[in-house]
Amino acid sequence: MTAARTLPEDNAPLHEDRLDYTPTARSVSLARRRAARLVSAWGHADRAGEVALLVSELATNALIHGSLRGRLIRVRVALTGAALRVEVTDPRGERLPGIREAGGDECYGRGLPIVDGVADRWGVEPHTVGKTVFAELALRAPEKPSGQAAGRTTMTRRPRV
Repeated sequence: MTAARTLPEDNAPLHEDRLDYTPTARSVSLARRRAARLVSAWGHADRAGEVALLVSELATNALIHGSLRGRLIRVRVALTGAALRVEVTDPRGERLPGIREAGGDECYGRGLPIVDGVADRWGVEPHTVGKTVFAELALRAPEKPSGQAAGRTTMTRRPRV
């Protein structure tokens, strides 16, 4: 898990969407497309691809490692003043995610390294039943026209390795 930097305390959602999905492969693509469409409608079309990727990876992990027959997976996307946040909640709280190095011939094991590379912050929130895995993309403050003082610190993404 990575907590490379903390995000500002501007966490009240400006926009929020939450939808429950059946644990099927089709639900992953539906959630991915819905998240990209919403983020674009919320004025952050430039980040829609990143959000779609995060939803896809986290929902796929929930499907493969966290689903139970008859239980739904919840996908939540929220826009705050400081970040775009993706959350995926599944019923298997005993199976916590962790980054591992996948072998060259393995089919699985690359999702969380992708999330770690794209997100500014990600983690797990355990619940009494189940868990929520989240990823956040920090939003940059809008650039001020020259001659005006900036009222907020500009968030920058951590360098990719």
